Amino acid sequence: MGNKVKMKTHKASAKRYKVTGSGKIMRNQSGTGHNTGKKSESSRREARKWKLVEGGYEKKVKKSLGI
Repeated sequence: MGNKVKMKTHKASAKRYKVTGSGKIMRNQSGTGHNTGKKSESSRREARKWKLVEGGYEKKVKKSLGI
């Protein structure tokens, strides 16, 4: 009979997201690459934290990670 094909992990997504122990997806905040001098210190500090991926987008990320 036919073999079931395994889905490959999307490597770019695997480098950008991490999965918590409970299965939630975490992402980094954008906007920290350059032009940070004009941004407030509090917004730069907040951008260093990992954020939770929410809504329907989480389903797409999980699919690309093979979860």
